[in-house]
Amino acid sequence: MIITKMQLQNWKNFGDVNVSCGKRVFLIGPNASGKSNFLDAIRFLHDVSQDGIKKAVETRGGIKSVRYLCARKPSSVGIVIHLDDIWEYGLYFTSYKENLRITKEYVNFTENGKTINILDRPSDEDKQDELRLTQTALQQVNVNKKFRDVAEFLSSIQYRHILPQLVRDPKSFSPIPSNNDPYGRDLVSQIWNTPINTRDARLKKINEALVIAVPQLSNLSVDQDKSTGLPHLRVRYDHWRPHAGYQNEDAFSDGTLRLLTLLWSIFDANGPLLLEEPELSLHEELVRQLPIIFTRLDRTRKKAARQIFITTHSEALLSVPGIGANEVLRLQPDNEGTKIFMPDKEDIMLMEEGLSAAEVLLPKTRPPLIDQLSFFMPL
Repeated sequence: MIITKMQLQNWKNFGDVNVSCGKRVFLIGPNASGKSNFLDAIRFLHDVSQDGIKKAVETRGGIKSVRYLCARKPSSVGIVIHLDDIWEYGLYFTSYKENLRITKEYVNFTENGKTINILDRPSDEDKQDELRLTQTALQQVNVNKKFRDVAEFLSSIQYRHILPQLVRDPKSFSPIPSNNDPYGRDLVSQIWNTPINTRDARLKKINEALVIAVPQLSNLSVDQDKSTGLPHLRVRYDHWRPHAGYQNEDAFSDGTLRLLTLLWSIFDANGPLLLEEPELSLHEELVRQLPIIFTRLDRTRKKAARQIFITTHSEALLSVPGIGANEVLRLQPDNEGTKIFMPDKEDIMLMEEGLSAAEVLLPKTRPPLIDQLSFFMPL
C-alpha cells in the first residue's frame, strides 16, 4: 500500500491542506516552511500506532507544540490519510481539561465503488466512558481487527535523518540502548541482527553501489568484535601498500555513512520511507543519481516497492529528467501558516517540454529578498 492522499488540519504550521501523493514525493520550499513538519505528521501516525497517542504528543512537546498557532474553531488537530484509494483513516484530537482527548476517529473502506464505514468514534461506548477517548483504536488489538491492515501499515513507516557521529559513536549521545533510532544510533546493530543470508545479499548490492561512488572502497561487511562483542561495519580501501587497509565505521566519512544508510533503508522495511535532505555530505554528481539508484535498488526487492518522501533543497537531485511534475509538492509559508502547491498548468507544460523540476519549480522556493542578505555581511 501507499499513501495516495493526505489532509492536515491545524497540524503545526499547516492550517488546512489536502494533497495527493504518488510513489515518490519530493517536498521543496524555503527554510522553515514546514517540510519536516509534513513528514512528522506521517511519522506521528507511526508513533501513535506503536506507542499510543499520549506518548506521541508528549515526545513532540505536548498539544501546544503540535497545534497550529493560528488555529480557530474547530481547533482539533486532524490527520487524514488515504491508502491505495481503498482505506481512509482519520484522527482528530485536542486538549480537554488539561488532558488529551480524541474528538473524532474513523476508518472507511472502499470496494467496487462502495464505501463502508468500519469505525466511527466517538461511539456510544465512548460517550458512556470518556476515558476511552484517551486512546486510539489503532493500538487496541481487540478493536482494530477489521482494519488491522491500516494499523500494520502505519507501524511500517520509517523515518531517516542520519547523523554520522551517532553512527560512529552511539554512546556519546546516550548510554541507553536504542531501537530503530531514526538518527542512526543502532544502525550497525540493525544490520548485524538481520538474518545472515538476507544481510549478506543486501550488503553485496550496496557494496556494488559504494564501489562506484567511493574510490578505492570494496568488500563491505559486518562482523563482531571478539573483545567487546559489539558489531562493526568493515570496508577495505585499496592503496599503494601490498595489503589493503581495513576500516570500520569509526573512520567512514560522513558521505559514506549517509549513502550506506540510504541504500540500506531501501531494503529495510516495507512501508513509506521518510528521508530528510539525503543530499547532505554527498558529491553533487552522486546526488544526481540518487533517484535512479533508489528506483533500481527498489526493483531488486523481493517485497513490494516502497513509497519514498524526500525533503530537499538540492538542484542536482531535482535535475533528474525522470522526476515528474506530479511528484513535487511545493511548500510556501505566509502569515496564515504554510500552503502546499502542486505544479500548475504552465509548470507541467514546461516540464513536458523537457525542463527539469530544478529549473521550473525550485526557483519558486527562492526567498524574495535573498539578494539583500549580502548587504548585512561585514566587508
